[in-house]
Amino acid sequence: MTLTWSPRHRQVGLLDALGLAAWVGFAVARWVPVARLPFWGCTLRRTTGWPCPGCGLTRVADRLSHGNVAGAFEANPLGAVAGLLMAGLACWTLLHMVLALPTPSLSLTEREARWARRGLVAAVLVNYAVVILSTRFPHLLHG
Repeated sequence: MTLTWSPRHRQVGLLDALGLAAWVGFAVARWVPVARLPFWGCTLRRTTGWPCPGCGLTRVADRLSHGNVAGAFEANPLGAVAGLLMAGLACWTLLHMVLALPTPSLSLTEREARWARRGLVAAVLVNYAVVILSTRFPHLLHG
């Protein structure tokens, strides 16, 4: 694994675009009651009673935008981790544009990339199991 840093600059790149998307997403989550819209919600959960792997992500964004980190982890643990990473990226984007911070670049070997993909698949599967347990069998997790 190799982490390199570019020279200081203010050029907009992929990380800045993701950071801007995070700013917009958190602003919408903070000030627009998206979950109350009549067409919003998980169709799979509404029709079958079973959650989809992304169930709870709206609550994660809402709770993180209001500073409720524990509530975000309760809604969807992996979504909360992703949301916190996006919040960090949003802050970095602001600093990058204002202070011309260097941009990080991470390079993985083929073996490291393969293990990262496997780890991500395992994390998604474990997270989905937690989401299922917390929505369908809450008594198993909460007492």
